[in-house]
Amino acid sequence: MNPGADAERKMQFLFALRSHGVTDPRVLTAMEEVDRAPFIKGLFSERAYEDMPLPIACGQTISQPSVVGIMTQALKLQPRDKVLEIGTGSGYQAAILAKLARRVYTVDRYRRLVREARVHFEALDLHNITAMTSDGTRGLPDQAPFDKILVTAAAEDPPGPLLAQLAVGGIMVLPVGQSDAVQSLIKVTRHDTGYDYEELLPVRFVPLLEGLGQE
Repeated sequence: MNPGADAERKMQFLFALRSHGVTDPRVLTAMEEVDRAPFIKGLFSERAYEDMPLPIACGQTISQPSVVGIMTQALKLQPRDKVLEIGTGSGYQAAILAKLARRVYTVDRYRRLVREARVHFEALDLHNITAMTSDGTRGLPDQAPFDKILVTAAAEDPPGPLLAQLAVGGIMVLPVGQSDAVQSLIKVTRHDTGYDYEELLPVRFVPLLEGLGQE
């Protein structure tokens, strides 16, 4: 691809993000720095700059960039934050989080996805990410509390273990819904006395499942 066409695609990509409500300058810069294309293999790699979800290995998907941007923006990440991501997938979302936070822990139920994501993190020189195969519904109690938690799979309700691992003053962003047809992206803020819930937008994510995946 020639540099002019590449720059044009990058401009269109950022314009699409802004038009969907991604306005935080730090989030936009991180998404400009982390190229989505290497995270997508095969026939779909040429569609990396389109605002659409795309299939990846293990029957999973890479979310559309505007949803990645909105979820990241809703976390209100600070440079000293410790973040937990449930659902590593391609590793694209974790790479963006790593540009904005001090430390990112990301877990996935599929060993293959974690293995491939680590290769991307190494290529991008992102050494503040710890990726591991684990049951995401349980979180990572050994590393809790987390300033921010991001869940990239839908549960019927915010899982209790994840709520418990959120620091007071912390934010969790996750899709909730009883079917893959009706889901809402919600933002949970923890206070001394409980949790506040805010609905952000309708979304569609794969279901959050217990246990490790069979490959």
